[in-house]
Amino acid sequence: MLKEMLRLINKPQKQPSPSAEKLTGEQDDLKNQKFSRNLVDNLSVIKKLYSIPDNKDVKLREMHLEGFGKNAALIFISTISDVKSIEENILKPLTENTSANKRVKDVVSIQMVHEIEIFKDAVKDVNKGNALLILDGEAKGYILDCPDFQSRAIEKPESEILIKGPKEAFNEKVVANISLLRKKIKNENLIVEVIEVSQRSHNDVYILYIRGLANEKLVDNIKERLGSLEVNALQNLSLLEEYIEERNYSLFPSVLTTERPDRAASFLEDGYIALLMDNSPDSLVLPATFWSFFHSPEDHYLRIHYGNFTRALRMVALFITLFTSAIYIAITTFHAEMIPPDLLLAIASSREKVPFPAVIEILVMEAAFELIREAGLRVPSPIGPTIGIVGALILGQAAVEANIISPIVIIVVALGGLSSFAVADLSLNFAVRLIRFAFILSAAFLGIYGMTAFFAAGIFYLVSLKSFGVPYLAPLSPSYKSSKDTIFRRLVKNEKLRPGFLKTSDSQKKAMGHKQ
Repeated sequence: MLKEMLRLINKPQKQPSPSAEKLTGEQDDLKNQKFSRNLVDNLSVIKKLYSIPDNKDVKLREMHLEGFGKNAALIFISTISDVKSIEENILKPLTENTSANKRVKDVVSIQMVHEIEIFKDAVKDVNKGNALLILDGEAKGYILDCPDFQSRAIEKPESEILIKGPKEAFNEKVVANISLLRKKIKNENLIVEVIEVSQRSHNDVYILYIRGLANEKLVDNIKERLGSLEVNALQNLSLLEEYIEERNYSLFPSVLTTERPDRAASFLEDGYIALLMDNSPDSLVLPATFWSFFHSPEDHYLRIHYGNFTRALRMVALFITLFTSAIYIAITTFHAEMIPPDLLLAIASSREKVPFPAVIEILVMEAAFELIREAGLRVPSPIGPTIGIVGALILGQAAVEANIISPIVIIVVALGGLSSFAVADLSLNFAVRLIRFAFILSAAFLGIYGMTAFFAAGIFYLVSLKSFGVPYLAPLSPSYKSSKDTIFRRLVKNEKLRPGFLKTSDSQKKAMGHKQ
């Protein structure tokens, strides 16, 4: 017994988490203070917290309110607050009020007014564009809702371009993005929850889901992951993705990014969960399967045969991108007997003066193609396409004339490179382009056998992947009840089930019978 007590006493204490530690320069002692009844003392704390007058866009307006018979002060940040609304709906009613019986919330004509008692809460709200009103003799402050963050207008999507379908895209203002989603889902069960994910920059993540439809365990899992983040700053969803995904080093993405409100709304209506943040012109959709990245919203906007035709083209393009260069190396290096004699002679004559083996030729051209693609993306848009075309023509012709590359290699690499553009999702596109190099190396070492072994290993790996507990290849493998929207889609009116792997509360999209 005595030994047990000594063991417990000597047991090392758990170290406090970084979030519990004091952040340098944050003035936590001042923030944790409560408001006093003395206006001068309260203003002294506010001036220290906001470094007034050094901080030029923090405005402090002191005044005497005849109606209340008190001195007062209004604090706001002019660059993120609606100054016109402050003048018309806060300052003017307060100064013109003559009744002492009215409360502040009865005088001002602002949407939301709430009271706070701690400076920490006041600072948090003022930093979000709201105004703080302090009255002499009251140990509290009033937060007046008037944020006005600058943002660009709603524009067309840039990375998910469709010929048919809505032309709206998310922008960097989360309020506008939520508005676009609510315009499409007019349901009171569309829930928007907020979780703060950084200690210093106080960045908020908005969790959207349809209550009564989304899996509550999945929602709690995502909230738990977001709540456990211990970072100083997290500016956008692209950075957040790395914190919440399960396998950071996986080549395959496990969180879907979309800039289209119609696509995000479609996922929400199926029971998925969407994340939004300020400064992010897109949304994250969780969980995500391979088919989420393979599909395009236009597949459903087009007639069924047209949509399935584009999906078939996309699947063919995916295989061409992965295997064309590798098959060329495997056949010319190890399996020459598979080529018809005439074609073999043509290839051999074209490679007669080339001093390098086929794998070096392919790797040089693949690297050149990736360089041209990257350069085309980074230069200003009017010059980008020109660089791509001119670069490919000049480099290709010069390489052939210099006997560094054979003409057929240019055809092979160009075919694979162009096909990669058919994979619309950026993350899956990168994964396919990188895996293509692995197939090239496996073909260079062992030919078709090496490719087959690598392909089998890749399938095993894909089967083992999960996104927030959902198998990556679901509903194909393992099999789940769903509308069978995988390689091909069915008629929209026959898609009656939501994805079974989401374990939604209501698995049916439509009634099984016809409406009478």
